[in-house]
Amino acid sequence: MELDRRTKGIPGLSDTFDSADIAGKGWNVLRQDMPLPLALLRETTLDGNAAWMRAFCENSGVSLAPHGKTTMCPQLFQRQIADGAWAITLSTAHQVQVARENGINRILVANQLVDPAFIDYVADQLATDAGFDFLCLVDSIAGVEILDARAKQRLGARRLGVLVEIGAAGGRTGVRSTQEAFAVARAVKASSVLELRGIEGFEGSVPGATSTNIGPVERFLDAIRESVLAADAEGLFTGDEIVLSAGGSSYFDLVIDRLAGIELSKPVRLVLRSGCYIAHDDILYTDHFAHIRKRSERASHTHGRLAPAIEVFAYVQSIPEAGLALLTAGKRDLSYDAHLPVPRKHFRPGRDTAPAELAAGYKIEALNDQHAYMRFPEGADLRIGDIIGLGISHPCTTFDKWDVLYGVDDDYNVVTAYKTFF
Repeated sequence: MELDRRTKGIPGLSDTFDSADIAGKGWNVLRQDMPLPLALLRETTLDGNAAWMRAFCENSGVSLAPHGKTTMCPQLFQRQIADGAWAITLSTAHQVQVARENGINRILVANQLVDPAFIDYVADQLATDAGFDFLCLVDSIAGVEILDARAKQRLGARRLGVLVEIGAAGGRTGVRSTQEAFAVARAVKASSVLELRGIEGFEGSVPGATSTNIGPVERFLDAIRESVLAADAEGLFTGDEIVLSAGGSSYFDLVIDRLAGIELSKPVRLVLRSGCYIAHDDILYTDHFAHIRKRSERASHTHGRLAPAIEVFAYVQSIPEAGLALLTAGKRDLSYDAHLPVPRKHFRPGRDTAPAELAAGYKIEALNDQHAYMRFPEGADLRIGDIIGLGISHPCTTFDKWDVLYGVDDDYNVVTAYKTFF
Protein backbone atom coordinates (compact mmCIF):
# COMPACT_ATOMS: atom_id res chain seq x y z
CA MET A 1 0.00 0.00 0.00
CA GLU A 2 1.38 3.38 -1.01
CA LEU A 3 1.07 6.51 1.14
CA ASP A 4 1.84 10.10 0.27
CA ARG A 5 1.06 13.63 1.37
CA ARG A 6 -2.56 13.23 0.19
CA THR A 7 -3.10 10.65 2.95
CA LYS A 8 -4.63 12.09 6.10
CA GLY A 9 -1.92 12.32 8.74
CA ILE A 10 1.08 12.19 6.40
CA PRO A 11 3.38 15.28 6.41
CA GLY A 12 2.90 17.60 3.46
CA LEU A 13 6.45 17.30 2.12
CA SER A 14 6.42 13.51 1.97
CA ASP A 15 7.05 11.65 -1.26
CA THR A 16 5.17 8.44 -2.06
CA PHE A 17 6.33 5.49 0.02
CA ASP A 18 5.20 2.00 0.96
CA SER A 19 3.22 1.83 4.19
CA ALA A 20 5.40 -1.05 5.39
CA ASP A 21 8.32 1.41 5.51
CA ILE A 22 6.66 3.95 7.80
CA ALA A 23 8.69 2.93 10.86
CA GLY A 24 11.84 3.85 8.94
CA LYS A 25 10.64 7.46 8.65
CA GLY A 26 11.48 7.98 12.32
CA TRP A 27 8.34 10.04 12.91
CA ASN A 28 7.25 10.84 16.45
CA VAL A 29 3.82 12.27 17.24
CA LEU A 30 4.99 14.30 20.25
CA ARG A 31 7.82 15.81 18.25
CA GLN A 32 5.13 17.14 15.87
CA ASP A 33 6.50 15.27 12.88
CA MET A 34 2.96 14.64 11.59
CA PRO A 35 -0.02 16.97 11.21
CA LEU A 36 -2.90 16.71 13.66
CA PRO A 37 -5.56 15.49 14.12
CA LEU A 38 -4.16 11.99 14.14
CA ALA A 39 -5.85 8.70 15.01
CA LEU A 40 -3.48 6.45 16.93
CA LEU A 41 -3.42 2.82 18.00
CA ARG A 42 -1.10 2.01 20.88
CA GLU A 43 0.68 -1.22 19.99
CA THR A 44 1.29 -2.34 23.56
CA THR A 45 -2.41 -2.02 24.36
CA LEU A 46 -3.47 -3.83 21.18
CA ASP A 47 -1.21 -6.71 22.24
CA GLY A 48 -2.68 -6.69 25.74
CA ASN A 49 -6.26 -6.72 24.48
CA ALA A 50 -5.52 -9.58 22.10
CA ALA A 51 -3.86 -11.58 24.87
CA TRP A 52 -6.78 -11.01 27.25
CA MET A 53 -9.41 -12.14 24.74
CA ARG A 54 -7.36 -15.14 23.67
CA ALA A 55 -6.97 -16.26 27.29
CA PHE A 56 -10.65 -15.65 28.06
CA CYS A 57 -11.78 -17.73 25.07
CA GLU A 58 -9.33 -20.52 25.83
CA ASN A 59 -10.42 -20.64 29.47
CA SER A 60 -14.06 -20.67 28.39
CA GLY A 61 -13.67 -23.33 25.70
CA VAL A 62 -15.13 -21.11 22.96
CA SER A 63 -14.03 -19.91 19.54
CA LEU A 64 -13.74 -16.30 18.41
CA ALA A 65 -14.84 -14.86 15.07
CA PRO A 66 -14.29 -11.13 15.65
CA HIS A 67 -16.50 -8.79 13.68
CA GLY A 68 -14.32 -7.20 11.03
CA LYS A 69 -16.66 -4.26 10.40
CA THR A 70 -15.26 -2.68 13.58
CA THR A 71 -11.90 -1.93 11.96
CA MET A 72 -12.18 -2.97 8.29
CA CYS A 73 -8.43 -3.34 8.50
CA PRO A 74 -6.98 -6.51 6.89
CA GLN A 75 -3.78 -6.13 8.90
CA LEU A 76 -5.83 -6.48 12.06
CA PHE A 77 -7.86 -9.34 10.55
CA GLN A 78 -4.64 -11.23 9.88
CA ARG A 79 -3.36 -10.39 13.33
CA GLN A 80 -6.54 -11.80 14.85
CA ILE A 81 -6.36 -14.99 12.78
CA ALA A 82 -2.70 -15.45 13.71
CA ASP A 83 -3.74 -15.00 17.33
CA GLY A 84 -6.16 -17.91 17.12
CA ALA A 85 -9.43 -16.48 15.77
CA TRP A 86 -11.52 -19.23 14.14
CA ALA A 87 -12.98 -16.89 11.50
CA ILE A 88 -13.65 -13.25 10.70
CA THR A 89 -17.25 -12.05 10.92
CA LEU A 90 -18.47 -9.59 8.28
CA SER A 91 -21.75 -8.09 7.04
CA THR A 92 -21.61 -6.90 3.43
CA ALA A 93 -20.37 -7.93 0.00
CA HIS A 94 -17.74 -5.20 0.05
CA GLN A 95 -16.39 -6.39 3.39
CA VAL A 96 -16.21 -10.02 2.22
CA GLN A 97 -14.37 -9.02 -0.96
CA VAL A 98 -11.80 -7.05 1.05
CA ALA A 99 -11.26 -9.98 3.40
CA ARG A 100 -10.93 -12.53 0.61
CA GLU A 101 -8.44 -10.39 -1.30
CA ASN A 102 -6.37 -10.28 1.87
CA GLY A 103 -6.25 -14.01 2.47
CA ILE A 104 -9.08 -14.65 4.94
CA ASN A 105 -10.21 -18.25 4.40
CA ARG A 106 -13.12 -18.59 6.82
CA ILE A 107 -15.83 -15.94 6.93
CA LEU A 108 -19.06 -15.76 8.89
CA VAL A 109 -21.46 -13.23 7.40
CA ALA A 110 -23.79 -12.22 10.23
CA ASN A 111 -26.43 -11.18 7.72
CA GLN A 112 -28.86 -12.54 5.16
CA LEU A 113 -27.76 -12.76 1.52
CA VAL A 114 -30.43 -11.53 -0.90
CA ASP A 115 -28.31 -9.56 -3.40
CA PRO A 116 -27.77 -11.78 -6.50
CA ALA A 117 -24.31 -10.32 -7.13
CA PHE A 118 -23.28 -11.07 -3.54
CA ILE A 119 -24.55 -14.65 -3.78
CA ASP A 120 -22.76 -15.13 -7.11
CA TYR A 121 -19.49 -13.88 -5.64
CA VAL A 122 -19.68 -16.20 -2.64
CA ALA A 123 -20.69 -19.19 -4.76
CA ASP A 124 -17.80 -18.57 -7.16
CA GLN A 125 -15.36 -18.30 -4.26
CA LEU A 126 -16.59 -21.61 -2.83
CA ALA A 127 -16.57 -23.32 -6.23
CA THR A 128 -13.01 -22.29 -7.05
CA ASP A 129 -11.33 -22.52 -3.63
CA ALA A 130 -11.69 -25.76 -1.70
CA GLY A 131 -9.98 -24.17 1.28
CA PHE A 132 -12.60 -21.42 1.68
CA ASP A 133 -15.21 -21.92 4.41
CA PHE A 134 -18.25 -19.65 4.48
CA LEU A 135 -21.33 -19.24 6.68
CA CYS A 136 -24.23 -16.82 6.42
CA LEU A 137 -27.64 -16.38 8.05
CA VAL A 138 -31.20 -17.20 7.02
CA ASP A 139 -34.36 -16.15 8.85
CA SER A 140 -37.18 -16.89 6.39
CA ILE A 141 -38.28 -19.49 3.88
CA ALA A 142 -38.29 -16.75 1.23
CA GLY A 143 -34.66 -16.00 2.02
CA VAL A 144 -33.76 -19.69 1.79
CA GLU A 145 -35.46 -19.89 -1.60
CA ILE A 146 -33.56 -16.88 -2.95
CA LEU A 147 -30.24 -18.25 -1.71
CA ASP A 148 -30.97 -21.75 -2.99
CA ALA A 149 -32.10 -20.66 -6.45
CA ARG A 150 -29.17 -18.36 -7.07
CA ALA A 151 -26.39 -20.43 -5.47
CA LYS A 152 -27.21 -23.64 -7.34
CA GLN A 153 -26.37 -21.92 -10.62
CA ARG A 154 -22.68 -21.60 -9.73
CA LEU A 155 -21.75 -23.66 -6.66
CA GLY A 156 -20.73 -26.88 -8.35
CA ALA A 157 -20.15 -29.67 -5.82
CA ARG A 158 -19.81 -27.35 -2.83
CA ARG A 159 -22.58 -26.55 -0.38
CA LEU A 160 -23.17 -23.14 1.16
CA GLY A 161 -23.29 -23.23 4.95
CA VAL A 162 -26.05 -21.37 6.73
CA LEU A 163 -27.11 -20.64 10.30
CA VAL A 164 -30.73 -20.03 11.22
CA GLU A 165 -30.92 -16.66 12.93
CA ILE A 166 -33.02 -16.27 16.07
CA GLY A 167 -34.39 -12.77 16.65
CA ALA A 168 -36.39 -10.94 19.31
CA ALA A 169 -39.75 -9.22 19.07
CA GLY A 170 -39.24 -5.57 18.18
CA GLY A 171 -35.58 -6.21 17.45
CA ARG A 172 -33.55 -6.61 14.32
CA THR A 173 -33.47 -9.60 11.94
CA GLY A 174 -34.13 -13.22 12.94
CA VAL A 175 -37.10 -15.55 13.33
CA ARG A 176 -39.43 -14.65 16.17
CA SER A 177 -40.38 -18.15 17.37
CA THR A 178 -39.11 -21.72 17.61
CA GLN A 179 -41.83 -22.75 15.14
CA GLU A 180 -40.48 -20.29 12.56
CA ALA A 181 -36.96 -21.53 13.21
CA PHE A 182 -38.11 -25.10 12.51
CA ALA A 183 -39.76 -24.08 9.26
CA VAL A 184 -36.64 -22.27 8.03
CA ALA A 185 -34.36 -25.13 9.14
CA ARG A 186 -36.49 -27.68 7.29
CA ALA A 187 -36.38 -25.55 4.15
CA VAL A 188 -32.57 -25.55 4.36
CA LYS A 189 -32.52 -29.31 4.91
CA ALA A 190 -34.58 -29.76 1.73
CA SER A 191 -32.11 -27.75 -0.37
CA SER A 192 -29.62 -29.53 -2.61
CA VAL A 193 -27.01 -26.76 -2.27
CA LEU A 194 -27.42 -25.36 1.27
CA GLU A 195 -26.18 -26.96 4.47
CA LEU A 196 -27.58 -26.22 7.92
CA ARG A 197 -24.49 -25.71 10.06
CA GLY A 198 -26.05 -24.23 13.21
CA ILE A 199 -28.03 -21.53 15.00
CA GLU A 200 -27.15 -17.85 15.50
CA GLY A 201 -28.42 -14.77 17.29
CA PHE A 202 -27.25 -11.29 18.19
CA GLU A 203 -28.05 -10.38 21.77
CA GLY A 204 -26.68 -6.85 21.43
CA SER A 205 -29.82 -5.56 19.72
CA VAL A 206 -32.41 -7.16 22.00
CA PRO A 207 -34.94 -4.45 22.96
CA GLY A 208 -34.81 -3.35 26.58
CA ALA A 209 -31.40 -4.84 27.35
CA THR A 210 -28.80 -2.76 29.17
CA SER A 211 -25.74 -3.47 31.26
CA THR A 212 -27.92 -3.27 34.37
CA ASN A 213 -30.97 -5.00 32.87
CA ILE A 214 -29.72 -8.27 31.44
CA GLY A 215 -32.98 -10.20 31.74
CA PRO A 216 -33.96 -9.64 28.07
CA VAL A 217 -30.56 -10.95 26.96
CA GLU A 218 -30.85 -14.05 29.15
CA ARG A 219 -34.31 -14.85 27.82
CA PHE A 220 -33.12 -14.33 24.26
CA LEU A 221 -30.17 -16.70 24.76
CA ASP A 222 -32.52 -19.26 26.30
CA ALA A 223 -34.59 -19.09 23.10
CA ILE A 224 -31.45 -19.84 21.08
CA ARG A 225 -30.73 -22.79 23.36
CA GLU A 226 -34.27 -24.11 22.97
CA SER A 227 -34.08 -23.83 19.18
CA VAL A 228 -30.77 -25.65 18.80
CA LEU A 229 -31.90 -28.48 21.08
CA ALA A 230 -35.13 -28.90 19.14
CA ALA A 231 -33.47 -28.75 15.72
CA ASP A 232 -30.85 -31.29 16.76
CA ALA A 233 -33.51 -33.64 18.11
CA GLU A 234 -35.07 -33.66 14.63
CA GLY A 235 -31.70 -34.29 12.95
CA LEU A 236 -31.69 -31.08 10.92
CA PHE A 237 -27.96 -30.27 11.20
CA THR A 238 -25.83 -31.83 8.47
CA GLY A 239 -22.28 -30.62 9.12
CA ASP A 240 -19.55 -32.36 11.08
CA GLU A 241 -20.15 -30.00 14.00
CA ILE A 242 -22.93 -27.69 15.13
CA VAL A 243 -22.02 -24.01 15.18
CA LEU A 244 -23.74 -21.99 17.87
CA SER A 245 -22.92 -18.29 17.60
CA ALA A 246 -23.75 -15.12 19.51
CA GLY A 247 -21.78 -12.67 21.56
CA GLY A 248 -21.10 -9.13 20.43
CA SER A 249 -18.92 -6.87 22.55
CA SER A 250 -21.38 -6.15 25.36
CA TYR A 251 -22.67 -9.45 26.79
CA PHE A 252 -20.29 -12.18 25.68
CA ASP A 253 -20.03 -13.51 29.23
CA LEU A 254 -23.78 -14.17 29.28
CA VAL A 255 -23.50 -16.08 26.01
CA ILE A 256 -21.06 -18.47 27.65
CA ASP A 257 -23.16 -18.77 30.82
CA ARG A 258 -26.31 -19.60 28.84
CA LEU A 259 -25.01 -21.57 25.86
CA ALA A 260 -21.76 -23.31 26.80
CA GLY A 261 -21.90 -26.99 27.63
CA ILE A 262 -24.95 -27.90 25.53
CA GLU A 263 -24.85 -31.62 24.73
CA LEU A 264 -25.98 -32.38 21.19
CA SER A 265 -25.64 -35.24 18.72
CA LYS A 266 -22.49 -33.70 17.24
CA PRO A 267 -19.63 -31.63 18.62
CA VAL A 268 -20.68 -28.05 19.36
CA ARG A 269 -18.59 -25.01 18.47
CA LEU A 270 -19.69 -21.96 20.44
CA VAL A 271 -18.48 -18.89 18.53
CA LEU A 272 -18.29 -15.39 20.01
CA ARG A 273 -18.18 -12.45 17.61
CA SER A 274 -16.86 -9.52 19.65
CA GLY A 275 -15.10 -7.07 17.34
CA CYS A 276 -14.49 -4.08 19.59
CA TYR A 277 -12.20 -5.86 22.05
CA ILE A 278 -9.09 -5.26 19.93
CA ALA A 279 -9.24 -1.45 20.13
CA HIS A 280 -11.75 -1.12 22.99
CA ASP A 281 -12.68 2.47 23.93
CA ASP A 282 -12.95 4.97 26.78
CA ILE A 283 -16.69 5.01 27.44
CA LEU A 284 -19.20 2.61 25.85
CA TYR A 285 -17.25 -0.65 25.96
CA THR A 286 -15.29 0.33 29.04
CA ASP A 287 -18.66 0.46 30.81
CA HIS A 288 -19.82 -2.84 29.33
CA PHE A 289 -16.52 -4.51 30.21
CA ALA A 290 -16.76 -3.34 33.82
CA HIS A 291 -20.16 -5.04 34.07
CA ILE A 292 -18.82 -8.18 32.39
CA ARG A 293 -16.06 -8.42 35.00
CA LYS A 294 -18.58 -7.97 37.80
CA ARG A 295 -20.91 -10.64 36.40
CA SER A 296 -18.36 -13.19 35.27
CA GLU A 297 -15.90 -14.89 37.57
CA ARG A 298 -14.13 -16.26 34.49
CA ALA A 299 -13.67 -12.73 33.09
CA SER A 300 -12.56 -11.24 36.39
CA HIS A 301 -9.97 -14.00 36.86
CA THR A 302 -8.51 -13.72 33.35
CA HIS A 303 -5.13 -12.04 33.68
CA GLY A 304 -5.04 -8.40 32.59
CA ARG A 305 -7.99 -6.47 31.22
CA LEU A 306 -9.24 -4.79 28.07
CA ALA A 307 -8.06 -1.18 27.75
CA PRO A 308 -8.49 1.66 25.23
CA ALA A 309 -5.91 1.29 22.45
CA ILE A 310 -7.35 4.03 20.26
CA GLU A 311 -7.04 7.78 20.77
CA VAL A 312 -7.13 10.88 18.60
CA PHE A 313 -4.63 13.70 19.12
CA ALA A 314 -5.58 17.30 18.27
CA TYR A 315 -4.25 20.80 18.87
CA VAL A 316 -5.76 23.57 20.93
CA GLN A 317 -6.20 26.13 18.15
CA SER A 318 -8.29 28.82 19.84
CA ILE A 319 -9.31 29.96 23.33
CA PRO A 320 -11.91 32.57 22.38
CA GLU A 321 -13.40 32.98 25.84
CA ALA A 322 -12.73 31.92 29.41
CA GLY A 323 -13.11 28.21 29.91
CA LEU A 324 -13.59 27.33 26.22
CA ALA A 325 -10.98 25.86 23.90
CA LEU A 326 -11.50 24.85 20.28
CA LEU A 327 -9.61 21.75 19.16
CA THR A 328 -8.55 20.77 15.63
CA ALA A 329 -10.70 17.61 15.45
CA GLY A 330 -14.40 17.17 14.84
CA LYS A 331 -17.07 14.95 13.35
CA ARG A 332 -14.81 14.07 10.44
CA ASP A 333 -12.31 12.54 12.86
CA LEU A 334 -14.18 11.28 15.94
CA SER A 335 -17.03 9.01 17.00
CA TYR A 336 -20.07 10.85 18.29
CA ASP A 337 -22.95 8.38 17.73
CA ALA A 338 -22.75 6.84 21.22
CA HIS A 339 -21.02 9.56 23.28
CA LEU A 340 -18.91 12.62 22.62
CA PRO A 341 -15.14 12.14 22.97
CA VAL A 342 -13.51 12.61 26.35
CA PRO A 343 -10.30 14.63 26.94
CA ARG A 344 -7.75 12.29 28.52
CA LYS A 345 -4.24 13.65 27.96
CA HIS A 346 -2.39 16.97 27.75
CA PHE A 347 0.99 17.62 26.16
CA ARG A 348 2.84 20.90 25.67
CA PRO A 349 5.42 20.71 22.86
CA GLY A 350 8.81 22.04 23.88
CA ARG A 351 8.12 21.60 27.59
CA ASP A 352 6.79 18.13 28.32
CA THR A 353 8.48 14.82 27.69
CA ALA A 354 5.30 12.74 27.83
CA PRO A 355 1.53 13.38 27.87
CA ALA A 356 0.00 13.90 31.32
CA GLU A 357 -3.40 12.61 32.37
CA LEU A 358 -5.94 15.41 32.55
CA ALA A 359 -7.68 16.11 35.83
CA ALA A 360 -11.45 16.35 36.15
CA GLY A 361 -13.25 19.33 34.65
CA TYR A 362 -12.33 18.94 30.99
CA LYS A 363 -15.27 18.09 28.74
CA ILE A 364 -16.13 18.03 25.05
CA GLU A 365 -19.57 19.62 24.83
CA ALA A 366 -20.07 19.80 21.04
CA LEU A 367 -18.51 18.93 17.69
CA ASN A 368 -18.55 20.64 14.31
CA ASP A 369 -17.12 19.01 11.21
CA GLN A 370 -13.55 20.10 12.03
CA HIS A 371 -13.79 21.51 15.57
CA ALA A 372 -14.34 20.20 19.10
CA TYR A 373 -15.64 22.52 21.81
CA MET A 374 -13.74 21.70 25.01
CA ARG A 375 -14.70 23.24 28.33
CA PHE A 376 -11.88 23.44 30.86
CA PRO A 377 -11.71 24.45 34.53
CA GLU A 378 -10.74 27.86 35.84
CA GLY A 379 -7.02 28.15 36.41
CA ALA A 380 -6.14 25.32 34.02
CA ASP A 381 -2.69 25.51 32.44
CA LEU A 382 -3.83 25.47 28.83
CA ARG A 383 -2.39 27.34 25.84
CA ILE A 384 -2.93 27.58 22.12
CA GLY A 385 -0.69 25.00 20.47
CA ASP A 386 -1.03 22.43 23.27
CA ILE A 387 -1.95 18.89 22.27
CA ILE A 388 -4.98 17.09 23.71
CA GLY A 389 -5.39 13.31 23.57
CA LEU A 390 -9.04 12.36 23.14
CA GLY A 391 -10.57 9.06 24.15
CA ILE A 392 -13.50 7.90 22.04
CA SER A 393 -16.68 5.89 22.49
CA HIS A 394 -17.67 3.19 19.97
CA PRO A 395 -14.48 2.45 17.99
CA CYS A 396 -16.39 1.34 14.87
CA THR A 397 -17.31 4.90 14.00
CA THR A 398 -13.86 6.33 14.54
CA PHE A 399 -12.13 3.70 12.41
CA ASP A 400 -14.46 4.49 9.50
CA LYS A 401 -13.36 8.14 9.46
CA TRP A 402 -9.71 7.29 8.82
CA ASP A 403 -8.15 5.89 5.66
CA VAL A 404 -5.08 5.13 7.76
CA LEU A 405 -4.60 4.93 11.54
CA TYR A 406 -1.09 5.02 12.96
CA GLY A 407 0.35 2.45 15.32
CA VAL A 408 2.63 3.94 17.96
CA ASP A 409 4.93 2.51 20.61
CA ASP A 410 4.93 3.68 24.22
CA ASP A 411 6.99 6.76 23.30
CA TYR A 412 4.65 7.71 20.43
CA ASN A 413 7.09 6.70 17.72
CA VAL A 414 5.08 5.75 14.63
CA VAL A 415 5.79 2.10 13.86
CA THR A 416 2.82 0.94 11.74
CA ALA A 417 0.29 2.29 9.26
CA TYR A 418 -3.08 0.54 9.51
CA LYS A 419 -5.02 0.84 6.23
CA THR A 420 -8.81 0.65 6.43
CA PHE A 421 -11.29 -0.20 3.65
CA PHE A 422 -14.64 1.39 4.46
